[in-house]
Amino acid sequence: MGNTESAVVQKRLAHFRPEDQSLLEGTFDKLQGAKTSTEKAITLEMLQASMGCVVSDSMVKRVYRCMCSIDGGLAASTSSGMSVSSAASGVSREQLLIFLADILRGTAEKRAPLVMALSQDGAGPSVHVTCQQVAEFVQDLISAVVQVLVHRGRLQGWEPGRMGDTSLGVKLLAEQMCSELRPSDQGCWDVSCLEDWIFRVPQVSLYLETLVSEGVNISLSCRSAVTLLPACTDTPWNELRCLLDPPTVMFLTTLLPDGFRSPWRLMFSTQVHGESFSRMTAGLVHHGPTVLVVKDTKGHVFGGFASHAWEVKPQFQGDSRCFLFTVFPRLRVYTPTGYNEHFMYLNHGQQTMPNGLGMGGQLDYFGLWLDSDFGHGHSRAQPKCTTYGSPQLSGDEEFILDSVEVWAVGKPPEPEESCFLIISLEEPNSNKSILDRDLEIQAMMKIRGKPLHSQGLREPDQEPE
Repeated sequence: MGNTESAVVQKRLAHFRPEDQSLLEGTFDKLQGAKTSTEKAITLEMLQASMGCVVSDSMVKRVYRCMCSIDGGLAASTSSGMSVSSAASGVSREQLLIFLADILRGTAEKRAPLVMALSQDGAGPSVHVTCQQVAEFVQDLISAVVQVLVHRGRLQGWEPGRMGDTSLGVKLLAEQMCSELRPSDQGCWDVSCLEDWIFRVPQVSLYLETLVSEGVNISLSCRSAVTLLPACTDTPWNELRCLLDPPTVMFLTTLLPDGFRSPWRLMFSTQVHGESFSRMTAGLVHHGPTVLVVKDTKGHVFGGFASHAWEVKPQFQGDSRCFLFTVFPRLRVYTPTGYNEHFMYLNHGQQTMPNGLGMGGQLDYFGLWLDSDFGHGHSRAQPKCTTYGSPQLSGDEEFILDSVEVWAVGKPPEPEESCFLIISLEEPNSNKSILDRDLEIQAMMKIRGKPLHSQGLREPDQEPE
């Protein structure tokens, strides 16, 4: 192909391996289906026949209008780089290939004009877009990705019917992503604003790639496998109503360090295990990094990520990979400020130190605190938590617990590391371990097949004279 249009396409295809170039070039004929080779364009109906089974009709129309607006050298373009031609003539081979190449392998600069076109309402090309238009597009995009996961059977062990409200999760995640969208000096959102946003919010590109590759069924050999939902294992879904929804799990997974993103394993839930601080502690220690999720009686949902296995001791622990987050009424994440290293705190059975679980802040003034009586907690962060820069997470500063979940994330620790019990659970001035007093922990250890090694290491109880 030696014409101008082909030169534009060939420049895009040069970023792909030869076998993937052939795959992209064959997509035009595949979308045409039974149509004869004399057809020179892809119609909306053809695109609906391919994508309509996995995404909504509104998203298919957005994609179609975007493809039609691409300037492949066939029409004059606006300053946004998009064509002023009508969608009535359909999508040419050049327009389709440019769209696929820029979505699947393009830079933020190449994707920004496409997001501009995808966000517009079809009234015609423009050099700017409103924040509301972008928000509506992002909601459509996230919904489409969730639909893809359902229709393609890629839920990875999660049960949306036993989780939080997916539609609400879509709105909260869209709002969170759009909160990073900054207007220009003129107070509008142009292509340069979208380019900056796409660069800073990687989910935009990830979700676009998923939408297009799954929608038109393209599997590139050079595309690394991306798991939007982590594997979920050993979860009693018949007993659980999860505090998280699929979009929120997708969001939180991207925030976890590499190696800790999958799988997720439910270690504790008040619905399954009852309201017991001892049982929750058993689900925290010796299980590696964990995600703690809390709901208070005002309906606020929030929590934190612990980068290390918890230890019961009256000192702070953890590192700068820890963070706090809120799920409802807003989806936000709060990372360490560097002001101090008060990342994690877990203590029990002490008379002189606070007993409970805390993250951030300082003793008695935590960003997130669950008291060992397991009925109450606090989020004292006025104006912000010193450790994480987080505001008050709960509905009230002093809150009442509604429910709690603990999820272990990442590869489970080796059995040798998880079967030994620490002896630091002893009460002051007592030779008795908390295991002697708490039959719940003893029962859980026996159920899990964990021998009580510390019993042979402690001195015999001394009876008072």
